[in-house]
Formats: sequence, C-alpha cells, structure tokens
Amino acid sequence: MGFDNTVTVVGNVTRDPELRFAQSGMAIAQFGVAWNRRRQDQEDEVSFFDVTCFRQLAENVAESLKKGARVVVYGTLQQRSWENDQGDRRSKVEILADDVAPSLKWATAAVTKNERSGGGDYRGDGGRGRSYRGDSGPRQAPSRGDSHAQGSSGTDDEPF
Repeated sequence: MGFDNTVTVVGNVTRDPELRFAQSGMAIAQFGVAWNRRRQDQEDEVSFFDVTCFRQLAENVAESLKKGARVVVYGTLQQRSWENDQGDRRSKVEILADDVAPSLKWATAAVTKNERSGGGDYRGDGGRGRSYRGDSGPRQAPSRGDSHAQGSSGTDDEPF
C-alpha cells in the first residue's frame, strides 16, 4: 500500500545551514526551521523541524539562507531512531527537502538561475527510495511535479 507523506512547512530558519559532503562527493545541507502558532489562550506554541537537503539544492540552500530567514520547505517526513550513550532510545522526525524557497510575504529576494548540472534525485538515493542514512526499507518516491517535466521544446531544459 502506497501513501504520500509530503509536507509543506513555512517558518524561520533557526540555524545557518551546515554544508558537508558525503564520501561520494554528494552535497548535504542541514538546518532547522521553526514555526509558531498562537493558541486561544494567547500563548505561542512553537514547533521545530530539522531539514536535510541534497545535491545542488543543498549547495544553493547553504549559499542563500541564513538564520532568521523566512522559508517555505516542501519535502517528505522521515523518522529516525537511535540509542544514546546512556542506552536510552531516542527518535526524531525530520524533513527531507525536495524544494526550499524564500517566503516573499514579508521580504523580497533576488533570484539567480544556476546552470543545470546533471539531474538526479535531490535526496541522494539515486531514485531507489532509500534514505540517505542507508535505510533499505521500501518507500514510495514522491511526485516530482512539473519541475522535472520536459519543456515544450522537447529538451530537458527547464521552460524558463
């Protein structure tokens, strides 16, 4: 049975993106996002998410975003579990980003188009449906939307 676990989160970057490279040379960027919700009793309820980006998206995020920036993150949820040094079981849910964009509700942005560099899956799993942490469990690949569709000229170039 397949399911779609896509999520869109709009919030503020809580820490500057950290860019690193896997042994294979693939870029990986990680940063945090928080969003607030005001409850009926006028108290703010804050949710924090860790976000992971791969390949060109990771490099663009590391170059473009800073702590405090308002962003829109689109991706899938992944839960990880581990045991800490004290033997306690821990887990967290993170967002594996398919796309990250600045929110233009209260800001402006200058956009610079990068040259395309060899396609591929932004998650770094080569389209195999595996997480970047080596999880070999089955997972339905998310819909790619129009951003990976061929342009009207029949080439792989994006239509803008």
